[in-house]
Amino acid sequence: MEEKHLGRNGKLLTSLTGYAGGKKLGDRNRVCYHNMRQVADYGRLGHAEVVGMKIPTATLYDFAKRYFQLFVKYDLPGVSIVDRADPQDKGPEYRSLLGLPGGVHSAQYVEIQRAMKDVLGDSWTLMEGSGNEPDTLLQRRVYVMDSSKFPFYRAEMYHQFHNDFQSPPYGKEYNSLRDTFKEASLISETGCPEGMMA
Repeated sequence: MEEKHLGRNGKLLTSLTGYAGGKKLGDRNRVCYHNMRQVADYGRLGHAEVVGMKIPTATLYDFAKRYFQLFVKYDLPGVSIVDRADPQDKGPEYRSLLGLPGGVHSAQYVEIQRAMKDVLGDSWTLMEGSGNEPDTLLQRRVYVMDSSKFPFYRAEMYHQFHNDFQSPPYGKEYNSLRDTFKEASLISETGCPEGMMA
């Protein structure tokens, strides 16, 4: 999205994988992916999986619209639903949320509201997030977090620029961005185990 809408590429990209929305931090202020040592597990701390990025205010509506367009229509026997693209992943770690400085009290919040209505209609709601929310699957709800109170915690290096589990591979150019970012000191180890088995 950054490449297409903002002309960013390579080291200019700001999108990184991480965690947000929880009320707690682990020891040494860590938030980590699930791991065998159970160090600062993001799920147990109340966080969700997120992507952090820097979006210019002038393009917020377009980015919000694209976010809501990522929701998928499922035609099930007797019913059609629209929800996130990974309904097989259930639990608070996968809830739908977005962060905005000031949250629902931000001057830009109206742009988020307008984008959601334009894409998903009136049946969906934006709710003020207060941390540790439940899953949003089948709830037609997206939590809006105040990112100054619920900041983004960057995920481990092995989570950055990797392929999705459901989509075709993104390609070597994309995957190599991890090394590019590491060499430019744009990412570094977080103090969390670098792998589920680590």
